[in-house]
Amino acid sequence: MAMPARKGSKVVLFLGLFLLSFIFVRPLHYEWSQAEMRAWLYTSQALGIRDPEDLYIVVWVPIELIVAVLAYVAIMKLWRWYRTKGT
Repeated sequence: MAMPARKGSKVVLFLGLFLLSFIFVRPLHYEWSQAEMRAWLYTSQALGIRDPEDLYIVVWVPIELIVAVLAYVAIMKLWRWYRTKGT
């Protein structure tokens, strides 16, 4: 019975970290400057994507996922270190 609860808590931890990365990793402003707009537009056109916002999402979601994974791995390593140190 302890295993499903442990796995469930790890899933909840990861989803929480992903939510936090979704909130805090993105740029703080929601409107693009002219230079940012040109860069996103030029890049999306070069890649054959019509809407620059689609490219924005494709770029930022993996970045947020990578940050969540790195935070999760760090927390798990710290937790294992703490458990072995205390015993």
